[in-house]
Amino acid sequence: MPPKRKQAARKATARRRTTATRKKTVSRARVPRGGPIHARIGASMALFAAGKLETHDSVIQSRKDAAILRVTHKNCTTCKGNGSIYTKNKQGVFTGSKPCTAKPTATKAGKWAVYKASRFGAEKRTGLVGWSCPCGRKEKARYRDAKTATAALRAHEKKKHGGTTVGGQWFAQVPPEAMPEPKQPAVSKVVTDSGMTDEQWIKQNKKLHPGKAIAQGKCWKCAGNGKLHGAFGGEQTLTVCDECRGSGKAAVAA
Repeated sequence: MPPKRKQAARKATARRRTTATRKKTVSRARVPRGGPIHARIGASMALFAAGKLETHDSVIQSRKDAAILRVTHKNCTTCKGNGSIYTKNKQGVFTGSKPCTAKPTATKAGKWAVYKASRFGAEKRTGLVGWSCPCGRKEKARYRDAKTATAALRAHEKKKHGGTTVGGQWFAQVPPEAMPEPKQPAVSKVVTDSGMTDEQWIKQNKKLHPGKAIAQGKCWKCAGNGKLHGAFGGEQTLTVCDECRGSGKAAVAA
């Protein structure tokens, strides 16, 4: 009999690994598309209430943070007790915010003091930032800084205006003691014996770009002259600059 053939040893085949498919992110709660109408309405109301509650919690936390800064910076001469410093441009529009650089006047804020300052009174939103849009949409002061408020404004513009700004801006709520002092009315006098024409009289005003004037430490309005020459109705006037009050120096930022 012919010898039996030996069967070839089986080679272990490498197991092919299936590529892991990325799972789609699924929201935890959905409004059912089918089913009774009362179930769909109830689900929509529940989701709406959950979103409002989350927003309310973040607003309360922002109020508490601002209240802590107000308590720890009480009677501070740098930020006027606000805890934050807000910058403005020449038109008086807010341009940014930054934390107070001065040393806190108090090292600890009591829980009860923070609770009262963040929950009650007209100043519970003091130190926070909001935004407004010319289309009528507006949010009360609820953000901690200008950067966060600007991001919320840009999100609104992207959703409602196609990502194009329409002139919206943010605003800050500051305590009354932090408001700038009202400017005194400008003191002017009529000059009758100048011996100059109106054109020559007005040419005495220095011409200097506001940015260059501020860089040189001079007032941007009068270019360091301290006075403004004007002519109106046949009269030549000399007015003390209401921006620097006649000093000719640039205003020192707080």
